[in-house]
Amino acid sequence: MSKKALIAMSGGVDSSVAAFLMKEAGYECMGVTMKLFDNEDVNVSRENSCCSLKDVEDARSVCFKLDMPYYVFNFADRFKEEVIDKFIYCYENGMTPNPCIDCNRYLKFEKLFSRAKELECDYVVTGHYARIEEKDGRFLLKKAVDDTKDQSYVLYSMTQEQLSHVQFPLGEMTKNYARDIAEENGFVNARKHDSQDICFVQEGKYSDFIKSYTGRDYKEGDFVDLEGNVLGRHKGIINYTIGQRKGLGLALKEPMYVVKLDLVKNQVILGRNEDLFTKTLHCKFINLITVDNILEPIRVKAKIRYRQPETWATVTQIGDDELLVEFDEPQRAITKGQALVMYDGDYVVGGGTIV
Repeated sequence: MSKKALIAMSGGVDSSVAAFLMKEAGYECMGVTMKLFDNEDVNVSRENSCCSLKDVEDARSVCFKLDMPYYVFNFADRFKEEVIDKFIYCYENGMTPNPCIDCNRYLKFEKLFSRAKELECDYVVTGHYARIEEKDGRFLLKKAVDDTKDQSYVLYSMTQEQLSHVQFPLGEMTKNYARDIAEENGFVNARKHDSQDICFVQEGKYSDFIKSYTGRDYKEGDFVDLEGNVLGRHKGIINYTIGQRKGLGLALKEPMYVVKLDLVKNQVILGRNEDLFTKTLHCKFINLITVDNILEPIRVKAKIRYRQPETWATVTQIGDDELLVEFDEPQRAITKGQALVMYDGDYVVGGGTIV
């Protein structure tokens, strides 16, 4: 009896090719698109956004061509709670979140994973560019073969149970090869553009989305330098993130950057570029993949942003849910709310949220 696979289908080329590869491998497949929000609620176009009618029709078309059943699951309530509300909370509290990581953690590999088990599916399959390997009874997350498309950074929160029941068929191929497969099979989305940025903020500033979504006003306050001298007025802390230079609206004698956000005083602290560099950070809400615990300091390569090369660091675990990370070289604009992800070669050691 063939094994069953639930294919998470966004309407894009990657998940469509993943579905094709699983069918070719002999799995009994079903395609599922997650409806994550009502477009009107977040004020984005029905035609050109994630969860759009076009995405659903593209996914349905591919499933029809592959003779697969297709469903749309409405996870909008869960998405609002775990992704949109958290996104807003972070910006209101001086942090810069990564909602794609939260979507993977709580929607794709929790909510959808649970639904797959209810449907007696053996695997959840996505179009992510990453690899999973089993070694000595432990499931490991690896970088994709295609470095330019590797998505292991946003998958660091996966558990052993999830890794043992998830497949990433595209992890061993390049994006161009995936497009060639789609074109050869006549998929309508073979040359569809990759999705960019945050799916529920289609255009404009994140702060504009937050103000529109919440209907709240955000108090103005002072820009100050590191000595506390007032430099001007800011338009509300949600408009700023660490390392920002553009959009400050100040005429200053030299380039100045956001180096700190003081919520208590409602101040945005500005400094020079060199003031952004530091070697140490703490992270919480950690998830470890290669080991259960870090019993003594370890050497890893780590990064603090998705599109950033890894750099050497020493990591020490503090208690059950905190890491102290000390980089060999100072890092620019370490930002609360972002993810710290650690690597041992191609393997993801684990990660956590910078606090």
